[in-house]
Amino acid sequence: MPLIFFIYVSGYYHADETAQHFMLSDDSVSVTATDYGWLFDGSSEDTALIFYPGGKVEETAYAPLLHTLAAEGMDVCLVRMPFHLAILHGNAADAVISSHGYTNWYIGGHSLGGVMAASYASDHGDELSGVILLAAYPIKQIPDPMKEIQVIGSEDHVINQDKVKEGKAYASKYYTEHVIEGGNHAQFGSYGQQNGDGMATITPEEQIQETIQVILDAVRQ
Repeated sequence: MPLIFFIYVSGYYHADETAQHFMLSDDSVSVTATDYGWLFDGSSEDTALIFYPGGKVEETAYAPLLHTLAAEGMDVCLVRMPFHLAILHGNAADAVISSHGYTNWYIGGHSLGGVMAASYASDHGDELSGVILLAAYPIKQIPDPMKEIQVIGSEDHVINQDKVKEGKAYASKYYTEHVIEGGNHAQFGSYGQQNGDGMATITPEEQIQETIQVILDAVRQ
């Protein structure tokens, strides 16, 4: 690989101290390292989410969101990506699915990770129950009857709004869209302010909790 590539990937957003706290097991969720990344094992026996992290974001930055989601009823498999770029390992979900015995699989991700998760979903309709897009959009058709859940912050200045509009043409029949008023791009994770992003007017905890509620409501319908 050319030197310019290594220079590009050497700078990325690091998980903060809050995220590191949520990488620890507690009474509700067991957090364990796996060959593909980490498993947040909560109360669910049959349903799990495969999560692709955002581009150039340390994977563990999503621990507050994923740990809490697992505690509230949906186990999560967090995927470690080469150079923190899901575009380099879009089929990572294959290894995750083969590693566990869940019957209802969802795939999702944040930003670039969500775009890549949607692309995987478009090609694996028979294996997945739905796709969860956080500040992300599909670039290929999401097949029916797969559920599609899209969550975007009102103050997100990073996401390409034209791509969001174009993505609606690829939406599943079972599409749910939710805008978090006061939320921004970065607060789906826990890695600080992102360059070019808007300033959130709600706390990270509020954005995460609203996101989880939207996901669980849609999954349980």
